Amino acid sequence: MSNVQVVEGEVAFEVPSAGKPCKTWYKVVGDLANRTQRPLVTLHGGPGITHDYLLVLSALATSHSIPVVFYDQIGNGLSTHLPEKNGDTTFWSEKLWLDELDNLLVHLGIQDDYALFGHSWGGMLGARHAALQPKGLKRLIIASSPADIKDGIASMQDLVKRLPQEVQDTIRKHDEARTWEDKEYQDCVQIFYKQFLCRLEQWPDTLMKCFEWLEKDPTVYHTLNGPSEFNTIGSLRGWTVVPDLHKINTSTLLLNGRFDEVQDFCMAPYFRYIPKVKWVNFAKSAHLAHLEETERYFEVVGGFLTYE
Repeated sequence: MSNVQVVEGEVAFEVPSAGKPCKTWYKVVGDLANRTQRPLVTLHGGPGITHDYLLVLSALATSHSIPVVFYDQIGNGLSTHLPEKNGDTTFWSEKLWLDELDNLLVHLGIQDDYALFGHSWGGMLGARHAALQPKGLKRLIIASSPADIKDGIASMQDLVKRLPQEVQDTIRKHDEARTWEDKEYQDCVQIFYKQFLCRLEQWPDTLMKCFEWLEKDPTVYHTLNGPSEFNTIGSLRGWTVVPDLHKINTSTLLLNGRFDEVQDFCMAPYFRYIPKVKWVNFAKSAHLAHLEETERYFEVVGGFLTYE
């Protein structure tokens, strides 16, 4: 990576209802001006975490000469935070982040030719973006993302039932009491994470940094999702892209893990309704296959992005 160009910057993002100037922070690994492959723009998950856990994808700049764009969605990480908008479901709308993506693409001058990688919430956002049929989108990757949040909720609830009974009882107790900040509840969340989020014995620092950011400012996560992965009570509760999937006219790659919190039935609508689609499952992974089976992940993703 030492010979690969890395540029960080900020782009102004006009959000009149924010009440203050906003900006989107981004990082580009690779040379956008002299590229031989189309750039890959990454959409991180959460909603409410940061780009950091996706940084392993930087290696595509070396292995496949693909410039990779990372950014923190507004409300997160190094972009503008708006904790005063906590709970404001009108402000934190899907359109906000779709507009932000368009704004970044234009700023970087790649709006006419780019690929998109969306993980978890990022894949949901990416699917919606693709359904609008932007002319410059040439490849789409949807990784571990439910097509309908009702399926995502059902998946999480099913997986909770696979945890030890005492863990289930503790989760239920705190859900009923709404004592989600209690250490006992948070310990149960970690047990769930170790099974269905990331099965690595030692989590990388880039992943831990995302949780540090989330702890600093949980505004977006709490407003859209709720108190935990398996308790979606926020504004995303009615979200679905299924009716619009047939409108996605770009070649699409679906990715998820065998032990993923987003189980196969959550991904199935993408496979069923997107006209040009391929699906790859990672047998040793949970929700973060790019960290859990990195070598194979690069083979699959790199091959998909460079195949014409």
